[in-house]
Amino acid sequence: MPRSLADGRTKFSILTTKPLDPAAPNVTELNAGIDASCNVLTSDFQFGAAASDKVNEAALCTSDNANTPTRGNNQSAFTFFRYFDATGASDPTEGDESFQTMKIKGVTVWVYARRTTKDSIDDWAADDEIFHGAELVTDSVTPPSDMGGWIKYRQEAETQQAWPFITAVAPPI
Repeated sequence: MPRSLADGRTKFSILTTKPLDPAAPNVTELNAGIDASCNVLTSDFQFGAAASDKVNEAALCTSDNANTPTRGNNQSAFTFFRYFDATGASDPTEGDESFQTMKIKGVTVWVYARRTTKDSIDDWAADDEIFHGAELVTDSVTPPSDMGGWIKYRQEAETQQAWPFITAVAPPI
């Protein structure tokens, strides 16, 4: 299969407990996390590396800039759909757990995303490629730019550490 459409292929898991090794989470930890794959808006999902800081220290003899990437940057921003029960209260059994977990400013979570030929609803398995994992601290949720459609809120979290293109590992024996 040379190429694969991205639609329905991003698994997005939120862990409220720090994995034994955040740079190599095991599948038991990942599958025990909150599967937010169906609770996040696709159109403004931003999770991964961003342009690095740069230093420009060109030699006197050069006529062009000589930028060198230094500290890495990451982006962690997503819009959560809200889910309510028949009384209008939050319904975590239908998917509001994602929003409830990340709605308070200052909460630390570990988040991992997979984008392969697997469906987003498929469980994590050993050797799955995780395109981005990160330890995040939440900011206050904000209203989305579009208040129409489904009720939703935007979370722009601050990345504390990130692990690009790592692999899910088998659970310890």
